[in-house]
Amino acid sequence: MKSITRFIGSSVLSLLTLLLLLAAAMPVFAADADFKTVSSEVLRDMLEEKRVFTLVDARTNDEYQVAHLVNAISIPDKEFDKNIALLPRDKGALIVFYCNGVKCGKSKKVAAKAREAGYTNLTVYADGFPVWEEKGYPIVAGPEYAKKIETTKFTPAQLKQILAEKKDAYVLVDVRDEFEFAEGHIEGAINIPAETFAAKSGVLPKEKGIIVYCNSGGRSYSAYRKLMKLAYPSIFQSILAEWKEAGFPVVKSKL
Repeated sequence: MKSITRFIGSSVLSLLTLLLLLAAAMPVFAADADFKTVSSEVLRDMLEEKRVFTLVDARTNDEYQVAHLVNAISIPDKEFDKNIALLPRDKGALIVFYCNGVKCGKSKKVAAKAREAGYTNLTVYADGFPVWEEKGYPIVAGPEYAKKIETTKFTPAQLKQILAEKKDAYVLVDVRDEFEFAEGHIEGAINIPAETFAAKSGVLPKEKGIIVYCNSGGRSYSAYRKLMKLAYPSIFQSILAEWKEAGFPVVKSKL
C-alpha cells in the first residue's frame, strides 16, 4: 500500500513538473481591457526563436517604409479591408499588432477589425516601435530612416517667457542623466533620460506642448525624434548651455 502511495505521489510530482516546464516554454502574455499584450522582451524572443505568428504594423505605410520591426507586414487601419488577405487563413493563428506606443490607438483599431473578421488569437505589442527601436532590437530601416530633421527651437528668452506666462500649456523635459539633472536644471523641468525616453514617455500629455532640452542638443534631438514617432503634435527643443550663457538660473535637486 505504501509503495502504491509513493508511486502515485511521484507521478503527480512528475506531471506538475512537466506542466511547469511547458508553461515556461510558452510566450507570456498579459491581460488588457481589450486584448492580450506582449512585452518587448517576449516579442524579441518570439522573433529570435522563429515562432510561428503574424506580426502586423498598424501604422501608416509611410511610417512602415521609414522603418519597421523585422518580419512585420503593413496593414494600416484605413487599408484593412484591401489587405485582409495578408492575414493567415487559420482564424485561430496568433497575430501580434503594434503601432507607436501606449498612446497610439492604431494597433487596437486594426486588432478590433481582425476580431470582427473572425480572428480569435490576437495580441497587442503596446510599447510599440519607438520603444523597440530605443532598446536596440532589430528593425528594417528604409532610405529615409537616417534623414536629418529640423527641430522647432526656443531661444533662452522665448523659453523664459513661456515658463513665466504659459507654463501650464507646456511640459519642460530635461533629457540628461539623473545626476546631471540633480546638479542643475531649469526650474519646473521633469527628468526623463534620453536613453529610456520612449519607454517613459507615457507621463507626457499629448494635449500640451513638450519642450525637450539637454546640454548641447544631441540628446534632446534624439528625444525630439522619438516624440515625433510617438505622434506628439507639439514639440520644441531648447539648449541648456545657451540658457546658462544668457545668464538665466538653474536649480539643484537631491538624487
